[in-house]
Amino acid sequence: MAKAVRVRIRLFATYREIVGRGDAHWAGTEGATLGDLLADLLARYPGLAGHRGSMLLAVNHEFADPSTVLRDGDEIAILPPVSGGLR
Repeated sequence: MAKAVRVRIRLFATYREIVGRGDAHWAGTEGATLGDLLADLLARYPGLAGHRGSMLLAVNHEFADPSTVLRDGDEIAILPPVSGGLR
């Protein structure tokens, strides 16, 4: 029997507005990846789909890619692209 993986999702800026809240929870099975979580999130909130190519993803405060395997208790952050800086 596969072990459950539960994570907390934090959404920022535009993504928070689309979803209607800044925090969410997601449950998958052992071996689930950040890409699996994103696929579920985009299916649940189609308004996010147009932003997929520019999303910054982090797991436990470290930037991550969709192939990252999630562990029970992880915190996922989904952030918009950052702009600005020195000119």
